[in-house]
Amino acid sequence: MKLKSLVTVIAILFAFSFCNASCSNDNEKAPRENNENNNTSTTKMKITIGTAVFTATLYNNPSAAALKAMLPLTINMTELNGNEKYYDFPGPFPTNGSAGGDIKEGDLTLYRNNVLVLFYKSFNTSYSYTKLGYIDNPAGLAAALGAGNVVAKFENN
Repeated sequence: MKLKSLVTVIAILFAFSFCNASCSNDNEKAPRENNENNNTSTTKMKITIGTAVFTATLYNNPSAAALKAMLPLTINMTELNGNEKYYDFPGPFPTNGSAGGDIKEGDLTLYRNNVLVLFYKSFNTSYSYTKLGYIDNPAGLAAALGAGNVVAKFENN
């Protein structure tokens, strides 16, 4: 009788382990809004660059909430590395950086605790960023941002 119970427990643990491993792999392929450490959010923000207007979805985290509390905000963003624009805020934000990984075109992040970064090209990095949100449809973002510094307006949608 004890052997039958032991076999049953082992079978249940095996099934649970298999399911847990399968679920973990699914999370890696989930859409941006379901990324690990970033809860989904329906908070939207409008970003205007020249005549181009983009809608962004903000994650439900303290860093994104701190940015949202500053809106509306018009800033001069500096070109860096041919893939991003950034702005140094004078004060710190709450952070929860995650190390490296895939950056996607349209990702809005915080580098260190005070540098707002808007990526306009996808690539892989080893730098740590706190994810704030993403441009819903980044088509035309690289063209709007251009090769130099830009003025960007961030406001509630």
